[in-house]
Amino acid sequence: MTELEKYSKYERARMIGSRALQISMGAPFMVNLSDNDLKKIKYNPVEIAKLEFNKGVLPITVKRPLPKSKVEEK
Repeated sequence: MTELEKYSKYERARMIGSRALQISMGAPFMVNLSDNDLKKIKYNPVEIAKLEFNKGVLPITVKRPLPKSKVEEK
């Protein structure tokens, strides 16, 4: 199962958006990017967050409520 298949489109959007906000506020990148890579994506925090998501290194977890008061974490 790939990273894309683990999460719904809503979970992906929330995770990428949250991480992009963190990056725009000065959080360090979780992937190594050269100056040329950054220029190519025009220093866009959303694109950097997408790269981190695709590499599977986002520092964000998802908690899904399940029946009977159980919670699944991914």
